[in-house]
Amino acid sequence: MKKAGIWSLPVLVAALGYFVDIYDLVLFGIFRIPSLKAIGLEGDQLETVGHLLLNIQMIGMLVGGFFWGILGDKKGRLSVLFGSIVVYSLANILNAYVATEMQYYILRFFAGFGLAGELGAGITLVAEVLKKEDRGWGTTVVATIGVSGAVFAGFLGNYLDGTHTAFGYVLNWKTGYLIGGGLGLALLLLRIGVFESGMFEVAKKGKAVMGNLNTLFGKKENIKKYAYCILAGLPIWYGVGILVFFCPELGEEMGLAKENIKTGTAVMYAYAGVTIGDFLSGLLSQVFKSRTKIIKAFIVLTACAVAAYPYLGSLSVTWLYIVCLLIGGFSGYWAVIITTSAEQFGTNIRATVTTTVPNFIRASLTPISFIYIAFFQSALGLKKVPAAMWTGVIVFIIAMYAASKLKETFGKELDYLEE
Repeated sequence: MKKAGIWSLPVLVAALGYFVDIYDLVLFGIFRIPSLKAIGLEGDQLETVGHLLLNIQMIGMLVGGFFWGILGDKKGRLSVLFGSIVVYSLANILNAYVATEMQYYILRFFAGFGLAGELGAGITLVAEVLKKEDRGWGTTVVATIGVSGAVFAGFLGNYLDGTHTAFGYVLNWKTGYLIGGGLGLALLLLRIGVFESGMFEVAKKGKAVMGNLNTLFGKKENIKKYAYCILAGLPIWYGVGILVFFCPELGEEMGLAKENIKTGTAVMYAYAGVTIGDFLSGLLSQVFKSRTKIIKAFIVLTACAVAAYPYLGSLSVTWLYIVCLLIGGFSGYWAVIITTSAEQFGTNIRATVTTTVPNFIRASLTPISFIYIAFFQSALGLKKVPAAMWTGVIVFIIAMYAASKLKETFGKELDYLEE
């Protein structure tokens, strides 16, 4: 079976697809305040509706994860790479024209639904077309190039503030959504020359049962492996979804001037860190020939960065951004956790697993937000910062336990089926 190189077209196309994916994923966090103000919201609504919209987007990703994952196992990895990008590109373009809360809710759901297929299908394809010794390098390339899309989004977020114009048009949050949609549609042209996974073709010709959820959830051992992959990634979206996206509100409680804290800048710093972290975690997993050791090490380092958040972050806005950089960098084991997920399961359900795991991790922001707001703030009466820290304690305990249960998969042969 012919194998591709690390810098082959499937790897580069998957990387660029993830670039557009992550650009859109953080876009709402960046444009939350100006876009919500544009539809008439103000005051506390900017935070409460912001949390709700973010959660609706994550629910869309959860639903989409199963849809695209099963489609990827039944119809092929390329069907997802083409279909998902069309859905989220169109949703992005329409997001630029929202006028009501309900329209925003609907479009963020569909944006999340479309985004759900991109990373999982790309990682699955890359894992199956590369040599087993090169898988870690290929997925590292995908993740490193991909997460830099958030840095690009953060940069644009600061520029598209309504004070600049181009060709007679005001450049604002609407422009950001239109750029995301345009990038996605342009990427479709690059995907024409990408070839399907040989492992998938062989498995399908062999009449294997493809994309059957009973294969995944019918065995206790598979359910455990699946759950451990998800839970080990909880700190990634806790850090970004709580501490970075809502740093203006948290920074204000720590004594900083809220108007001086820009979410776009915080996201840019955080994902600059994630870009570096993804590269380093992938590199270290190859050097030490271990996925699980690197995952556990990065969870511990992320916990240390989070513990420093209320202390260093309260010194100045600059230090707050630096802490966001550290949290992003140490939570940059995204490539390794998704690669591990792909390596845990057979070809007939690999796309389902690899597509749903990252979306469950992302959707975990919904229960994490509930614990943060409803339990620690509302029920126990804690302020935002201590509530965020105690939420982190729960997240890190669960993640470390799950990581300790993951089986090592470095160098594992992937050409097999789940019975």
